[in-house]
Amino acid sequence: MKHYSNTTNKRWLLLQLKKMCKEGAYWGSVAGVYVGMEYGMERVRGTRDWKNAMLGGALAGGLISAATNNSRDKVVSDAIVGGAIATAAEFINYLT
Repeated sequence: MKHYSNTTNKRWLLLQLKKMCKEGAYWGSVAGVYVGMEYGMERVRGTRDWKNAMLGGALAGGLISAATNNSRDKVVSDAIVGGAIATAAEFINYLT
């Protein structure tokens, strides 16, 4: 059984806190981009339906993927996945 010093525990805790804040900021940014894109699509199209979620999710997925310097194929793939997840979430929301 290893004995860890109090300093090691504090360093580990600070590292975990830093990772948690970084992940929170990342996912908060993703959510913000999605909501902004969905709202923007609603304003442009003049209607509120599941297509806004699909287009907003696709644009957000592609934009975030492109911002992380992914290849073109990965950006397209992430856009498709973003649109699919947003559309599925919208349909599930209508069912409940």
